[in-house]
Amino acid sequence: MLRKEILILCFFCMGLALDAIRAAESPRLPLIRDVELQPLGAQIKRLTEALDALGVPLAKVDADALKGAMAGGDSDVAVERIQQVLDKYCLAGVNINPESRVKVAPGAAKPDLLEQGWRTFLIKVHNEAGVTDELVAVSPSAKSSFEGGGYSSGSDRFYRKQGNAAPANLTQADLWLDLQAYDKQPLEKELSGLKLEYRILQLYSRDAGKREAKLSFNVGQGTQDIGFRNDVDILFTGVPTKNVTFRVRDENGQPTTAAFIIRDAQGHVYPSQAKRLAPDFAFHPQIYRGDGEKVKLPDGLYTVEFSRGPESVLKKQNITVSPNSREFPFKVERWIDPSKFGWWSGDHHIHAAGCAHYTKPSEGVHAPDMIRHCLGEDLKVGCNLTWGPCFDYQKQFFTGSDDKVSQYPYLLHYDVEVSGFGSHQSGHLCLLRLKEEIYPGGDSKEHWPTLCLNTLRWAKRQGAVVGPAHSGWGLELNSNELPNYTVPPFNGIGANEYIVDVTHEVPGPDGRLVRAVDFVSTVDTPYVWELNIWYHTLNCGFRTRISGETDFPCIYGERVGLGRSYVKLGKNLDYGNWCEGIREGHNYVSDGRSHLMDFTVNDRLMGENGSELKLSQAGTVHVSARMAARLNETPNPALQHRPYKEKPYWDIERARIGESREVAVEVIINGYPVAHKNIVADGKLQNVSFDVNVDRSSWIAMRILPSSHTNPIFVLVGDKPIRASRRSADWCLKGVDQCWSQKERCSKADEIEQAKKDYEHARQTCQRILAECTVE
Repeated sequence: MLRKEILILCFFCMGLALDAIRAAESPRLPLIRDVELQPLGAQIKRLTEALDALGVPLAKVDADALKGAMAGGDSDVAVERIQQVLDKYCLAGVNINPESRVKVAPGAAKPDLLEQGWRTFLIKVHNEAGVTDELVAVSPSAKSSFEGGGYSSGSDRFYRKQGNAAPANLTQADLWLDLQAYDKQPLEKELSGLKLEYRILQLYSRDAGKREAKLSFNVGQGTQDIGFRNDVDILFTGVPTKNVTFRVRDENGQPTTAAFIIRDAQGHVYPSQAKRLAPDFAFHPQIYRGDGEKVKLPDGLYTVEFSRGPESVLKKQNITVSPNSREFPFKVERWIDPSKFGWWSGDHHIHAAGCAHYTKPSEGVHAPDMIRHCLGEDLKVGCNLTWGPCFDYQKQFFTGSDDKVSQYPYLLHYDVEVSGFGSHQSGHLCLLRLKEEIYPGGDSKEHWPTLCLNTLRWAKRQGAVVGPAHSGWGLELNSNELPNYTVPPFNGIGANEYIVDVTHEVPGPDGRLVRAVDFVSTVDTPYVWELNIWYHTLNCGFRTRISGETDFPCIYGERVGLGRSYVKLGKNLDYGNWCEGIREGHNYVSDGRSHLMDFTVNDRLMGENGSELKLSQAGTVHVSARMAARLNETPNPALQHRPYKEKPYWDIERARIGESREVAVEVIINGYPVAHKNIVADGKLQNVSFDVNVDRSSWIAMRILPSSHTNPIFVLVGDKPIRASRRSADWCLKGVDQCWSQKERCSKADEIEQAKKDYEHARQTCQRILAECTVE
């Protein structure tokens, strides 16, 4: 039986050679004469090396024949013999005439493909013009199955440029193909200019059975020959494949869902990203599968990488798919589970539409698709925010309750981001825990206020938890100094109007005044930009908290939960209470690879009793936390030393100390580190503690920068308010004026007077705080 499986695998893995053997009766491509042997031989050597690297070598008899031909003494005979060997592997022959016009003819290789798999062919190029541009191969059947997404194939890009010349009214049944030219090392992307050379073309079939496709070749716009002679119509046969079952278990042996990246020996990703529809996203290499679910794979050898979010260990497993081996077990390895200690992960900013999501065949994706991704990343709370793109379609899914696809303890909940409408030019807003989705006065997005604070007034009256999205945009700085006293431009869509709104209180559900802004979003923009404004407002005595977000799939499309909040709730998870935990600052933010749990100053636990600790006089306080972090054993210098303005903005690799496996845990007082300890990031839980001096009313936090950050504990000495820094108060005052210089134009005529009044309130508040500060 083992021998039979090996023979079957050889058939599929060596498909290139077998196709050539079966091509005896296929038409021959014309022989090219007057070709210099030496450069052709060098190109053929690189070609065969590439085929070997792809796992599709030539048949031994043909490889030996090539070596013999190139070792012979007669160049003309050798060139002819090389063509006789390689032409039978060619799916097509391309001729580029002296005027650089391209025409194509079918080749000798049998056009057999694999359902849900890739096959490799050669393309013979007769380059009479000596052009050195890229040889482009496209097909209308190789367009993506979707429109408007973050992934596009070469055929998408080509036909989109053609406008009305693009094939129209293609159905899903027509979009069955994917193709790509292999132009990586040792090959070059462009043609060499030789009169004769061979290129590699790889084709993927979504379907089994007979399928026809048109292949088109060009070497740049306008090089197609007249009469469609740069096209060739080929009838392919897709060899059927079978479903492969994944058995997925968690660390306790229980069924679960995980992320899988499946690659064949050539590095191709399965299933093809160009042919994907939800729940698999075309802009991801990974797919998400639960225990007992299936994926179609042709027989062959595969490397499977799998994980379940940042709290798990990325594992790699080789599988061999054959007729007698179609079920494979995968066991996820976890290095930490904060939920066991009552800390529940969530991402307050994910989207089911817009950015990398497609707009056809549906306007974005749906709740079952999004919850699958949350399950596969072990993200307990997913806040699915409806926003500008596809608003009128997606708004129907808001209920004010957890979506019915939720599978406790995994909750998916629709809320709103004010983005692409309303007050978005002054800064996007995340509105969580809404009872009403749409601002009064209409049923869509066109009538919303243009002043952020007016939106916040409406949201807070219904008990929402609110804060600016992607805070760093518009707050760019050219220094990594933190805190930084340069006033940024306030010209973007992040926490811009926040500098005004933070000074305001507005009526809550019972009419009593509450903070207008609950949190500043972090983790999805450069940490210096987003933390700087937060630190300055904390230094002025404001008590805004932070929350972690991804802005999926816009700032980050890689996966949900790249930015997270871990909220302390105890044994039971509830969406409303999770949001309330953010409002109360009973959470830390993280990339999921470091954790700062149970942050305490003296006997005051972060998030309890307003996170406020009172001291009768200045003195020493005891700061402690339970922490864990996990770095890979091998450093990644390219990421570790990347400028902080480049993604990923928060990643524990950036916190690595030198070439060690250590990170620094810092105590922050009023924005500055006052103590630190280097901790081995081996994934083990450990207690850290510090004794630090507090000489005046201050806020204290803990961080592993840029990977995780606690919310603050407010230490009041002698009942005096926090007035930590005149420079911070002055920065905030100047920030209000700078923000007005950029945002005055954003207010509608019927809101401009209110805007002037709200900004003036912010100025007067900052001036009062500045006068109360005694420390520079």
